[in-house]
Amino acid sequence: MSITTNLKGDAARSQFVNLFKNVQRLKTQLDQYTDLDEEQKEKIETLIPKEQMQGFKGVYLETAQRLKAQQRRGDKDTTPEVQELDFEFALFASEVIDYDYIMKLIAEYSQTQPEKREMSRQQLIGLIRSDAKFMNEGEDIVAYINSLEEGVGLSEQHIHEGYESFKEEKHAEEMTEIAEKHGLDVTELQDFIDNTLRRMIFDDEELSTLLSPLGLDWKARAQKKLALMENLSPLLRKRGAGRVISGLSAYEQ
Repeated sequence: MSITTNLKGDAARSQFVNLFKNVQRLKTQLDQYTDLDEEQKEKIETLIPKEQMQGFKGVYLETAQRLKAQQRRGDKDTTPEVQELDFEFALFASEVIDYDYIMKLIAEYSQTQPEKREMSRQQLIGLIRSDAKFMNEGEDIVAYINSLEEGVGLSEQHIHEGYESFKEEKHAEEMTEIAEKHGLDVTELQDFIDNTLRRMIFDDEELSTLLSPLGLDWKARAQKKLALMENLSPLLRKRGAGRVISGLSAYEQ
């Protein structure tokens, strides 16, 4: 049974977030010691194996994102434990691992035969899911890795270009799905999203203009806005890559 499965209810999730945040803080402090001998390092590794620690980090980030979204929405049934959480995502962002490093690892994965590979597909995915820097587009990177054939031998440049194309196609599919679901023109919806992300301002009047071709009265338009924003708000936050979009929180209360 997975760690996530064992976390039943927001009280358990909140407790895990608080406890593991402290574990990560202590582990970070331990990693800064330069005078540990090999025996001490082995003892630490025995207590907290690297792969197990990475798995817990992934669960922490997944759980923390879920609870943070609840905080942001301010649901009336949000428990005090969730409301008081402080996530400290910076603790879970490696200084060594960045976007280019991940692209390099993916390129190595694509070039290496399984028996010679230093990192398996699941280990690579675990590494991405355990680093806070990839919270916003981690699932896109994972989906791209899963789309690659093993041993095909792609260069880093091909991986970079392939991932960008993969993201564009995925975003286009998301746009089409949302537009069709809500009866909107895909191009106009894309323009609205592009304008929002360019200015990092969510404009309610522009949203009304986007919906105007539907010919709704004020009550139906208000309901349509709420329904549309259930799909659009998570996408805007993802595309915003952690930046604050002014005015968006009004649709998350």
